[in-house]
Amino acid sequence: MRQRVLVLYLATSALDAQVVGWSSYDGTGRTDPTAGDGETPPYESGVAALRDGWRLFQASQLLPPAPGHEYDTSFLKHEFFFEKLEP
Repeated sequence: MRQRVLVLYLATSALDAQVVGWSSYDGTGRTDPTAGDGETPPYESGVAALRDGWRLFQASQLLPPAPGHEYDTSFLKHEFFFEKLEP
């Protein structure tokens, strides 16, 4: 078995929120995805990925911004990691 990993960055911490960014990695070697290789996200939400058989195995911690930094630009904080195991 080989692992495929899908990282979805969502608009909010809710799993049914809109996907705003994504990355994928293919341990099977069948594909070689790269950053920016598509303009359309692979799924509309994290729930859509679950319905397609991806297993959620990590979500980012919800950490409030420090006072006075509520509107700072930074990393995408609503990050969800999914996996599929394939032969």
